[in-house]
Amino acid sequence: MRNASDTAPTTDTGAPTVLRVIRGIQILAVVGAVVGVLVFPLTGPGPFIMSVGVVILSYACMATGWNFVGGFTGYISLGHAAFTGLGGYAVGLLILRAEVSPWLALVLAAVIVAVLSIPIGFASLRVRGASFVIMSLALVLIMLLVFQSWSDVTGGSNGMRVPRPFGPEVLRPEQHERFYYLHVALLVIMLLAWWAIDRSRFGAGLKAIREDEDKAQSLGIPTFNYKLAVYVISAFFTAMAGGLYALWFGFLDPIFQFSILTGSYMVLMSLLGGIRSLFGPALGAAIVGYAIEFFKAQYGDTQFHLVALGLLLGLVVLFMPEGILPSLNRLLDRLRPSATSIREESAEDLATKSAVLVGDKEGTP
Repeated sequence: MRNASDTAPTTDTGAPTVLRVIRGIQILAVVGAVVGVLVFPLTGPGPFIMSVGVVILSYACMATGWNFVGGFTGYISLGHAAFTGLGGYAVGLLILRAEVSPWLALVLAAVIVAVLSIPIGFASLRVRGASFVIMSLALVLIMLLVFQSWSDVTGGSNGMRVPRPFGPEVLRPEQHERFYYLHVALLVIMLLAWWAIDRSRFGAGLKAIREDEDKAQSLGIPTFNYKLAVYVISAFFTAMAGGLYALWFGFLDPIFQFSILTGSYMVLMSLLGGIRSLFGPALGAAIVGYAIEFFKAQYGDTQFHLVALGLLLGLVVLFMPEGILPSLNRLLDRLRPSATSIREESAEDLATKSAVLVGDKEGTP
């Protein structure tokens, strides 16, 4: 004898079509973005536009590196510029003082910064909220003072020149193109690492910390160990982004390398795109990075770009607190058909099903 579940449809007949359309839109958006990034140098942009592309990708790498902490744990660090600056100076010192090859120096510098981040994490991750933000700001300010004062090693306010990895026979426009693809490769590695953590047990524990750290700890999750581990991972990738930028730009200045604005840019980019999404920081970097370069080109050395970015941050917090991508995903969720329950069925449907059930019962021997 049949039961109600055999005769009642569980989903709308149009559900598979709508779901396929939504899924197709998402895949096309990702594929289109990837193709656009890869073919951009082939469109023949001038050296200045190409350099802007490198800067935007550098911001995307930094913001994605920051997102390992901000996206998974919800801890807002304004001092991640300390790791980008340390990564840049470590690369320069390894090349100049230890005569290490540039590419080996890039990896070693990221490892050194990751090791240094362990005691930093031990101290800063024991506090939360505003106290953590203040400690992150203190870190970047301390690094600024140290590298300005330690002029015998770092060059102080005079800065440090970093030898570029390609020889003088490679012209500057061609170097822009090579570093463009190097930043793309680094960004892909970061995104794959973020994606893998997001789908792991480790990532589930981190997201539990983000939602309610006290409850996660009461459930047996080693919250401090998880936070410290992802903090070190974030420091590693952020330092690598800073080191790659140093190899491209060729000059390090402590005021720029350890700037609070750089850390603020990472937060703004991630918030704009969506800190809980895989591609959110990269999208935010594309928007904010382009806006920064546009305002600098239009208004020179004025601080108008800071005013514009402040207004942008205010609009994001007011109207899209979760970011662009989460807001779009929520909009798409409204278009997805939901499964129907017996409470959503009409009286006629219920009467028809009752008649079927009665007929089945009468025909049962």
